[in-house]
Amino acid sequence: MPRIVVDRERCEGLGMCEAMASDWFEVVETDDGDETVSVLREEVPEADRAHVHAATQACPVLALSLVD
Repeated sequence: MPRIVVDRERCEGLGMCEAMASDWFEVVETDDGDETVSVLREEVPEADRAHVHAATQACPVLALSLVD
């Protein structure tokens, strides 16, 4: 089953992923006041793969990927 991977070094918390797939992603504030993405469910069923893939590809800083 594919899973979502976040590159925390790249993530800027811009929220494109959350805007496209709020059931899967949420932008949260970190302890130091920055924003980053929280993945609500890491494993992606095949039925949702295309939708989640589109949301990961919408990340302007390429911090998200969907891996098998």
